[in-house]
Amino acid sequence: MDSNVTIVTPAYFIISGFSGIPHVNYYYLFLLVLFILSVVENSVVMALICFDQSLKTPKYIAVFNLAFVDVLGNSALVPKVIDTFWFDHNYISYRNCLTYSFFYYVLLTMQSLNLALLSFDRLIAITFPLRYQIIVSLKTMFSLVAASWIISIFNMLVAVGLLIRLSFCRSVVINSYFCDYGPLYRLACNDNRPNFIIAKVLPAIILWVPLMFVLISYMCIGTTLAKIAGAQDRMKAFKTCSAHIILVAIYYLPILFTVTFDTQMPRNARIISLSLAAVLPPALNPLIYVLQTQEIKQSLKRVLAKLKHSKIAVK
Repeated sequence: MDSNVTIVTPAYFIISGFSGIPHVNYYYLFLLVLFILSVVENSVVMALICFDQSLKTPKYIAVFNLAFVDVLGNSALVPKVIDTFWFDHNYISYRNCLTYSFFYYVLLTMQSLNLALLSFDRLIAITFPLRYQIIVSLKTMFSLVAASWIISIFNMLVAVGLLIRLSFCRSVVINSYFCDYGPLYRLACNDNRPNFIIAKVLPAIILWVPLMFVLISYMCIGTTLAKIAGAQDRMKAFKTCSAHIILVAIYYLPILFTVTFDTQMPRNARIISLSLAAVLPPALNPLIYVLQTQEIKQSLKRVLAKLKHSKIAVK
């Protein structure tokens, strides 16, 4: 950039969000309910994994990390959305907006990468069962989780760093429900081509690469299952993957639908679709794992049984 160019940074941005949507207060209440459910459910899953020795396996390291990310993601998003629109505090300072955008996309990236980690775990468990404990050790899973965090943080540092070079000398109204990267960089009145490139490249890194890995993993798993002679063995192996397949569908389908039809969707429809894609998976993920995963169901039953016996003992 020319050193003589003055960068105009506004004192604040205005988040326009859910304007013009009828009965929108009911939707805010719905988001609040989902947020509370998400925090409670994911906290229960994390507590079970922490205190149950039988769940201290590589697979549940990834499950714990997903629950942790879901709690952070919804805690970063929903309270701010409620405060912004329910209480009409739709002004956000320049620095807070960039910080908000950074954390939101770091956690969004982590959700996607975490689903890829879970598919890696299932891939090795089914295709190389005898070598599973050697390939997928606790150390390996911790390393993969740490690498996912590093990738997520680095990508968003680059993206947000490119926002700092933008000059906002026209509108300060963000047409989204949070400090959304796309609507934000489009407000700039100087060259935003690097931001445009990042906005096209990052979804490939965040969404398409992990999704392709998941799909290839399940193609390999399907090939392996087809070689298993007994139908019962195939069904048992499929059940171990069912929870993860449902998580992948819940996470990717709404986002990919919105990204695919982004330019054709009305503004408010896009905002609602994106907000649901952000808050529904964290609320549904724990329920799916509790209902679909035998180990967690048994762990929860043991905890509930202990609580019941302790109450009887107190009486």
